[in-house]
Parts: sequence; structure tokens; C-alpha cells
Amino acid sequence: MRISARKPSPLTVDDYLDLLNLATRLGDLKWQEEIIRKLSCLQDNLSEVGK
Repeated sequence: MRISARKPSPLTVDDYLDLLNLATRLGDLKWQEEIIRKLSCLQDNLSEVGK
């Protein structure tokens, strides 16, 4: 059996939104804050690219 040594793909915005939905349903406020912070960073990075 061959094992791939490639890097895992980074999470997409949709992935983070799914995780945020799960964190909300679980009532995990700390996790929600972390996900929202990550989404904010992603948005900032996308804004910089668009300039």
C-alpha cells in the first residue's frame, strides 16, 4: 500500500461555516469565537489580494 506524503488541503470558507454551524449547535462559544476570528482573517487576506 502506498501512503501519500502530500500536505492536507487548507480549509475553505464553506468548511469554516460548517464548523461554525456545528459549534453553534453544540453551544461551544469559545470554538465559535475561534472560527469567526479565522473567517475574519480569511476575509482580510482576500481583501488585500483584491487591492
